[in-house]
Amino acid sequence: MQESDAKNAEMEFKPLHFGNKLRIVNPHGRVGIVTLWSKVEFVEAALAEMNVDLSPATSKIAVIGTLFGNGLPHLLRNLLYNPQIGQLVICGANKSGSAEDLIAFFKDGLEKSVSLGETVTRIKGRTRIIDDLVTPERFVVTPRIFSAGDLKDQVSRENLYTSIQTYTPVDAVTGDRIQIELPKVEVSHFPSEPRNHNIVKDSPLEAWRELIYRLVRFGHLVHLRKGDRQELQNVRVVVRNPKVDQAEYLSMYNFSLEELIQYQHDMLVGLLSDDHSYTYGNRIREYYGFDALSKFAQRLKVNPQDRDCYLALWDSHKDIDADDAPCLVSLFFRVFDHKLTLTATYRTHNALDAWLKNVYGLMNAQEIVAKEAGIEIGPITIISHSISIDPSKYDEAKRVANSKVFSLEMDANGQFMVSIEDEEIVVKHIDDNGTPLHEYRSKKAEKIQYELNRDCAIADINHAMYIGRQLAKAEMCLRSGEKFEEG
Repeated sequence: MQESDAKNAEMEFKPLHFGNKLRIVNPHGRVGIVTLWSKVEFVEAALAEMNVDLSPATSKIAVIGTLFGNGLPHLLRNLLYNPQIGQLVICGANKSGSAEDLIAFFKDGLEKSVSLGETVTRIKGRTRIIDDLVTPERFVVTPRIFSAGDLKDQVSRENLYTSIQTYTPVDAVTGDRIQIELPKVEVSHFPSEPRNHNIVKDSPLEAWRELIYRLVRFGHLVHLRKGDRQELQNVRVVVRNPKVDQAEYLSMYNFSLEELIQYQHDMLVGLLSDDHSYTYGNRIREYYGFDALSKFAQRLKVNPQDRDCYLALWDSHKDIDADDAPCLVSLFFRVFDHKLTLTATYRTHNALDAWLKNVYGLMNAQEIVAKEAGIEIGPITIISHSISIDPSKYDEAKRVANSKVFSLEMDANGQFMVSIEDEEIVVKHIDDNGTPLHEYRSKKAEKIQYELNRDCAIADINHAMYIGRQLAKAEMCLRSGEKFEEG
């Protein structure tokens, strides 16, 4: 859909998306500043220090806004609707490759690719999957893109200053406003208890895949100020063996092992830079005046049964009214069954893009404490009070969910041997080593079914259905006199 009433140099900047998060400086300006992961206020303060004109009437800058990665489709639509933006200046902390994605979109365009058996559109040379409703060809004039740097040194600040001060529009605004809606997504869910999903998997990637499956199948659509989300509450995920996944399997889901390892380092840097309101590393290692990882390691080294190695990253006095507050709110280190376990609690969680990276960061924190304390690493548990998927990326989430295949997993509660002895159905409960735990006997399968349920003897649903089949078969054989063989 097009509007032809604003084809002039006085076109005002009007955002279609995230208007409440953008800092509009001069609505008639021709420069947009993309701050990536850095706070808008940080970049604005740097501009003011350099005496860059920020007047609503005369500034060259129309708008300043962040770009975390998922916001790229929204940014492109805002640009199409505001063709007067002739230059984009990229600056700030680049933590997710969003700067490279933006540059590559205009430079290299889009291409078709196959992801998890389906044809998708991605930015050429990048892993970013994006819809194909907005293409570089839709832009009558491609905005010039200038990358200034992270603004943590004088050179990058001078680059920012020069890019704005030397910019002069070559032409008047050409082209009409173009409005392209975001892809329509049909979101539905199967019934479940949305506050009681528990996942136990061996590896981080396996756990993430199951998490996405649960959100796609059971998540509820909620309407937030920042946009719609497909959400579950209080999801608990246990990663039994928190080790690095194989690079080839990560790449199947557009994860880079190198980027995950880099995130492990970055997440635990204690220094808080001026362009961030908070960082996990700062809250963990400096915010309270001590390095919690070192403190916990020393405590556990002295007393492995210490239960006070708990850190609240959430500062209620400061965070409850803050515009930007930690999603990771607590860490609990505990030696259990002679291994160091870690339980991390998240207030809110981006399942598709952030969850796996966060787990890799937690793995590094656990490894630091374990190594210093001299304790073997155990499972990591991640509790997410509110975990969700952005419906604008629902197609990608569905591809992950649809990749789920049947897998046989051993029941953590043990195994069962079903037989017929002395005219009764006998169910022997054993552990994984074959050690007898309990024995159930009855002529009625239903009675044993109720007893197994009472004792919480079976944890895996697939295992429960198998035992149900064996009980029914055993009762039929008991009645008919046929020989019973389990299987």
